[in-house]
Amino acid sequence: MLEKLPLTYRKYRKLLKFQDVDGGRIAYLDRGDGPVILLVHGVPTSSWLYRHVSDALVQKGFRVVVPDLLGYGASDKPKGYEVYHEERQGLRLLQLMDALHIESWIHTCHDVGGLWTWEMLQQDASKTAGLVILNTIIYEAGFQPPMRFDEGWAARVYTFLYKWWLTNGLMINLTLKNGLADDRQALKFRDRFDREGYKIPMLQGGNRALYYFFTQTCNALPTDYKELLQTLDKPATVIWGAKDPMLKWLPQAEAVMADLRLSDANVHILEHNSHFIQEEEPEQIAELINRFASPICSD
Repeated sequence: MLEKLPLTYRKYRKLLKFQDVDGGRIAYLDRGDGPVILLVHGVPTSSWLYRHVSDALVQKGFRVVVPDLLGYGASDKPKGYEVYHEERQGLRLLQLMDALHIESWIHTCHDVGGLWTWEMLQQDASKTAGLVILNTIIYEAGFQPPMRFDEGWAARVYTFLYKWWLTNGLMINLTLKNGLADDRQALKFRDRFDREGYKIPMLQGGNRALYYFFTQTCNALPTDYKELLQTLDKPATVIWGAKDPMLKWLPQAEAVMADLRLSDANVHILEHNSHFIQEEEPEQIAELINRFASPICSD
């Protein structure tokens, strides 16, 4: 049985492996044995977001792969704009799993990781055995980003605040406060090492990928993924924090459930939780993923 992941981000990084993909080198965590679950983060996070969830899944008998997409976490953060396009991020997920010789996996996505996932599935859906959706960008109706910028100086200044050492902590505090339902829980990050995993990647250039997100993704989704979801012949489940101020379930619930052919039993709404449900309810999320994945993986 593997020991739990270290509590500090600096120690956590020492466990990461690296793989060359389109545009640069990405970091990833690969732990455990058994059926594979791929956990995909969003903005402005990294694999660190899933540290408690991945621990719990490993203990339940899964092999867990958790990448830092290009521009995030310990991965390369190249200069450029289109390098962070959702289609290319989707390709990188396929390239990583191909490099690891993984032929089938349960796919979990969060936040903008949903867009990377839809783009990945449009390129090749054959190896995805099932889909777990956690507070993810799906349709415009449910997407209410806190900021929308045109390309230019305003967006550059705002995203640079995540990188500048004098304002980095403030921006991370605001991000956590906005994404956690309980203010007291958000404040805990000031007294623990959890914030390292959010702060350090931004100090090292994570603002570049953020600039693309705020000026491109927030203004217009790459495409309408309705046709993809309607033709996606995959079992799926939804786990969603109801208090999320940025990604709303109810405005898109009917459409998503119809398009993915979900029953009420496939939808788990966490009434007291917000956006970063991996921080708030990691054990519950791991157990819900386990219940969903185990029958699929045993077929």
